[in-house]
Amino acid sequence: MAKSSKNEPSVQLYTDAYFESGHWLLKLWQTFVAVLAWICVFVPIIITVVSFYGVMTGKLRPFWHYAEGVFEIRFIGVILLFLAAVALIFSVTMTIIQVRKRDRLVEQWPTFDPIEQRVRETELEVFMDDRFGPASFREDVRNYRVSADKNLDTDEFQKLFEAQQEKEAQKK
Repeated sequence: MAKSSKNEPSVQLYTDAYFESGHWLLKLWQTFVAVLAWICVFVPIIITVVSFYGVMTGKLRPFWHYAEGVFEIRFIGVILLFLAAVALIFSVTMTIIQVRKRDRLVEQWPTFDPIEQRVRETELEVFMDDRFGPASFREDVRNYRVSADKNLDTDEFQKLFEAQQEKEAQKK
């Protein structure tokens, strides 16, 4: 669903005939294709597992009993075990690194002055209200064209903060 303001009705941006009422032939066809695809996935897996288990234990009748197939399955098992070990080592290592990094960061918190930050936010709100109008207007307007004289310079906020610091220094 698309986000909309309080006054606009919500708009659905996608449709799927499978989940709409009717369309029985489409539903039957897509369900048949999906079931057939899952059968094509599971049948080879079942045949391979039953054959490997049957060759190794003799308890089941295998569909195939080629030595190459058994060797390949063992080889793939070793590869998957190795990759799982690598993933485990990587995950544990990255967890340790992130915990240490977080601990170092938490010891330094806060790295800024929250009071000064609040003063800056207030100063910015006043500046934006003076330059572009009240916040309620800026947030609710759909299109707004900024005139050339109201464009912000690259270092406009930096100048604003420097002027604010000078005012505070003069007060002290």
